[in-house]
Amino acid sequence: MKNLFCLFVLFLSGYVYAQPDSLFFKVPGGKIEAKEGTWVHKNKAGLDISEVAFVNWNAGGSNSISALLSFESQLKYEFRHFFWTSTLLTRYGVNKQQEQEMRKTDDIIDVSSVVGYRKDTLTNWYYSARFNFKSQFTNGYHYPDKNKAISKLMAPGYLFLGGGAEYGKNIDKFSSYFSPLTLKATFVLDDELANLGSFGVRPAEYDSAGNLIREGERVRKEIGVLFTNAYETKLFENISVKHFVSLYTDYINNFGNVDIDWQVNFDFKVNDFVRATLGSHLKYDDDTKVLVETDVAGEYEEEGATVQWKQLLGVGVVVDF
Repeated sequence: MKNLFCLFVLFLSGYVYAQPDSLFFKVPGGKIEAKEGTWVHKNKAGLDISEVAFVNWNAGGSNSISALLSFESQLKYEFRHFFWTSTLLTRYGVNKQQEQEMRKTDDIIDVSSVVGYRKDTLTNWYYSARFNFKSQFTNGYHYPDKNKAISKLMAPGYLFLGGGAEYGKNIDKFSSYFSPLTLKATFVLDDELANLGSFGVRPAEYDSAGNLIREGERVRKEIGVLFTNAYETKLFENISVKHFVSLYTDYINNFGNVDIDWQVNFDFKVNDFVRATLGSHLKYDDDTKVLVETDVAGEYEEEGATVQWKQLLGVGVVVDF
């Protein structure tokens, strides 16, 4: 099962990988370390569950239960001045409240791969290339309306591919990456959403009688500048923090209008299996418009782009393997 999953992750990243179980050796003290010039494979799975129930509670309240399932897998290769890291991250969360149907709270597929090379061990600068793809598993809705999906699998899907320079003294814990030439592709592989012009693609064209002349664009391509910064540190014995920010601007379409993706996550370790997490995710994309309800029930209209923010707090079980 482990080998099959390794092959699946590397297939998504476009690489070939085999024989992961022969890449480790023991050093004094029993610690497992990787040989030079070999792959290291790490997995992390987590499940957070929260529940609130009321019986004759005079302060009032609604019964609710929520769950968040996450899985992360990383494959890493290091040899002398060369490194190659591929990561798969998935999360899916749901919430059920009394007298309400089940709603989605989190949904992400994130595949990334980074290749870097430096000329010697004295420098902290790398020649680097990056690939990243993001989408979601299931339909998204503007709750409580579930008759019309506002997003779907591969609608949108985002792909970034580019090369540049990366700085990192300890590149696993801190890195800054700059690419003067990065391709950003936005996929909207759904006819209805593509025809509406969702997520910045060109909308469909109709004649005066309402007949379709040209279908909406399904893939939008941009070339621009990408800057990312990542930092990870341990604040206290059982408290660590991870930060990642991505800034992108397109050369042709409104250069200087920056797309922002910023995540900060705190990890509170209770023991080897129980952990609490507190996270913040802020996004801004000028091509993603906000839906606002009109005076007609169940109908929405687009307004300008605005800052999107999501906050996560969970306590649950985490298993590293």
